[in-house]
Amino acid sequence: MSRKLSIIVLFLLFAPIAIVSAQRISGSSTFRIEDDLEERIFAIDQLEFFEDTSNLLEFEDIIRPSFQGNFKIRPDFDKSNFDIEHTYWVKLSIDNDPLSTRKWLIEFYDQSIDILTAYSPDRDGHYHETFFGDALPFEVRSIKHKNFEIVIANETEGISNYYFKIRSSQKADIRIAVRSINRFVHYALSEYFAYGIFYGMILIIGLYNLLIYSAIREIKYLYYTFYLASVGIYAMCVDGIAFQYLWPDQPGLNQVANGVFSYSIVLWAILFSIKFLNTKNRSYTIHVILLGMLVLKTILFLGGLTKDPKLLEIKFYDIIPFFFIFAASIHIWSKGYKVARFFVIAYGVLFLGVTIKTLVNSAIIPHQTLLYYSLHIAFLLEMLLLTFALADRVRILKDNRDRAFQRTIRQMETNAELKEKVNRELENKVSERTRELSEKNQLLEDFAKQVSERDEEIKRINSLLDKDNYKLKSSIRESFQARLNNKLLTFEEFRKIFPDQSACLRYLEEVKWSGGFECRQCGNTKSSKGPKTFTRRCSKCGHIDSVTAGTIFHGVKFPLEKAFYIAYNLITSHEKQTLNQLAELLDLRKNTVWTFRKKLSQNLADSGISQPTWNDLWVLHEPSRID
Repeated sequence: MSRKLSIIVLFLLFAPIAIVSAQRISGSSTFRIEDDLEERIFAIDQLEFFEDTSNLLEFEDIIRPSFQGNFKIRPDFDKSNFDIEHTYWVKLSIDNDPLSTRKWLIEFYDQSIDILTAYSPDRDGHYHETFFGDALPFEVRSIKHKNFEIVIANETEGISNYYFKIRSSQKADIRIAVRSINRFVHYALSEYFAYGIFYGMILIIGLYNLLIYSAIREIKYLYYTFYLASVGIYAMCVDGIAFQYLWPDQPGLNQVANGVFSYSIVLWAILFSIKFLNTKNRSYTIHVILLGMLVLKTILFLGGLTKDPKLLEIKFYDIIPFFFIFAASIHIWSKGYKVARFFVIAYGVLFLGVTIKTLVNSAIIPHQTLLYYSLHIAFLLEMLLLTFALADRVRILKDNRDRAFQRTIRQMETNAELKEKVNRELENKVSERTRELSEKNQLLEDFAKQVSERDEEIKRINSLLDKDNYKLKSSIRESFQARLNNKLLTFEEFRKIFPDQSACLRYLEEVKWSGGFECRQCGNTKSSKGPKTFTRRCSKCGHIDSVTAGTIFHGVKFPLEKAFYIAYNLITSHEKQTLNQLAELLDLRKNTVWTFRKKLSQNLADSGISQPTWNDLWVLHEPSRID
């Protein structure tokens, strides 16, 4: 059904124009009005024209008989020779026939001409000036058509000369058709009808993909919708439909519209291709090249908008992104990505159409009606093929999902069978184990009774051991205390009692909290273990207290066991050592030893203790921090 629709659209779009092209004949630039001839089309190489390089000539200058010899036919002239810096004067001679039953007109095909001034003669030999062009509002046209038309008076016999002054900022395709009003109406209606089908298909396909995007939220469908919109508006710009219907009062947009929407086509084509072909995962090199092309095209586009409008014109290098997308899709398809098959065909057709259109616009190949509309044909076929590609992708993914689902079902069935088999085996083993466990439980109960009896005996023995251990610890502590108070310990003996910081902290813990905990903030006597070893947390206010807090040893920055020895040496009357001796013995700075001893002596003096003992150290207030 889609194939038949495409054939009908192509026939409606190009059949009338192809007939026109077939009716072109060679000869001079004089057209004789005859009722048996519907039309004749003159290309620039069949017209008499003069190229005004000075841009200073006026109509009064070129109408002179002496100037008429400057109008010549140049068979080797084509669109590529058109110089946008010059003014072109075209002369068309009409051999009138007042007896003709038809009305006739002159039509210019190229809607991109900026300013076209027509000079039409009347029966008195005077000339009327008429202005056309895409640089003027659409409303100035006497016939509201996308092309430029002038009605031929045909009131007197003889030859009437029509003159046209052409100025354009881009290469103009000067092509004039002389046709009857009946032929023009038939041709225009058929062309607009074909355009309606063409743009309607773009609109329908675009809305279809927009609805799919709104349903499944895959960004590629949104990119494709933007791509279709760009294609549609660009085609309308090329056809002159956009100026007639979209911005008739904004002729300035015509100067940049082609460049803007040709860039938009490249932009969304590359983004859509990147997502559809999944180039980032399937070929990162291709992914980077596509992004690089997009950056370069963006730079050229911005340069055309801000500096040189010539950069907005379609050039031969504009086919490079489409060629690379085409080549990249072939490469990815060859790597086993079946989803890309319709994509390859679609971009193959588009690449061919873009290539032909670019070559025609650049005048590298001669103008022909079918070639002129090659981009329309390519876009139409590409849209249908890309729609098939998106549908084919969904179908392939659905098939893959269905196959995966079937494999999952089969695997679940296999797993269910295995599970049932394993359950039966487990039930048998559980039954056997249950019997064994019943027997062993009885043995365990008997054994538990024996263990319970022995446990009671062990508890009794442990109780006796705890008492003996407590007596032993008390005896050792009394012995340590006696030795400390007797001031008879050397440094080596002292280190055996307090070998490290942990030993010192355990001693402080026993001294500080042996009589019970009391919070220094709120006076609460209940506590729990703190976040660190040798700390306690008040159960009421949450204050965390350490064993050194509130003692002379709080905040000491050197090893606690060395601080213990400095304090012990201070209260030992017969073995006091000098600062140098202590600093060397403890491997500390002399200033550190001196500062701590000074603070300790000051605190003892402030406390009123004249003959301090080892136990007097734990009641001292916290001193300043020692550097």
